[in-house]
Amino acid sequence: MRLALSLAAALLVTAPTLAQDPHADARPISWRDLLDRERASADARIEYGQGEEQYGELWLPEGDGPFPLVIMIHGGCWQAAIPGTILQDQLNADLKARGIAVWNLTYPRLGHETGGYPGTFESVAMATDYVLTLAETYPIDLERTVLMGHSAGGHLALWAAARGQLTDSPLAAPNPFTPNGVITLAGINDLELYRADGPGRCGEPDTVDALIAGHPGATPYADTSPVQLLPLHVEQVIMSGELDPIVPPQFGVSYTAEAQAAGDTVTEVTLENAGHFELIDPTAPAWEVILGEVERLLGE
Repeated sequence: MRLALSLAAALLVTAPTLAQDPHADARPISWRDLLDRERASADARIEYGQGEEQYGELWLPEGDGPFPLVIMIHGGCWQAAIPGTILQDQLNADLKARGIAVWNLTYPRLGHETGGYPGTFESVAMATDYVLTLAETYPIDLERTVLMGHSAGGHLALWAAARGQLTDSPLAAPNPFTPNGVITLAGINDLELYRADGPGRCGEPDTVDALIAGHPGATPYADTSPVQLLPLHVEQVIMSGELDPIVPPQFGVSYTAEAQAAGDTVTEVTLENAGHFELIDPTAPAWEVILGEVERLLGE
């Protein structure tokens, strides 16, 4: 399994040379472009637990607050070999400049000792609920919060917002923190569908199998895949890039149809001329659309 994951990680990192991308000329950036740019630093790094990768980075605007809050979850195919919180630094700095605080969390991933089931999920749950502790020290407004995640982080953001639906599961917890809304940016919102029909650029099906490999039951998607926890009873915005070769927009469209049929309030947006990483690039035209939804959910 570790060999399979290493091969999957290598596939993702070298995908532009190993796999034909029909949109390569149309999509202007990769994750390498984001990392090559100058990046600001968070105001504080704070541990929310004692385990590996159990920390978050807090970005606070200037002034007294209290500030609305985005709980940010990075992607990277759930794999430790892929960059983590730094992928979101561009968005975090932009949100901070607009008067919005960011709790940019990380979590153990595949390749870390406790990555996969249940450790990845338990850590995301702990980090999300930790905003209650943050609010005791920092000027953040818990009445105005949005969960937002990119790619695999989009899956985890939806899952974190859905935890109130968990009952007969080792991951169930009393009174989980519930945001005003959740936004997925090229999110992997249906694990089973992505395992079966994903284009392979995230190492699927092996990565999905590894993520849920520790599940003790016969129905491992029942408490890990957001689509199986519907209705979430939280407003959702599902963003996809028209040219995304990693999580193509049909996955967002499919999830939205399921969520709306279950009775949730869901907005689906396919962003023109956007690939996978324009959705976390504040200089891309897509960001203005995404930002509008963030501010709407925050009541800005």
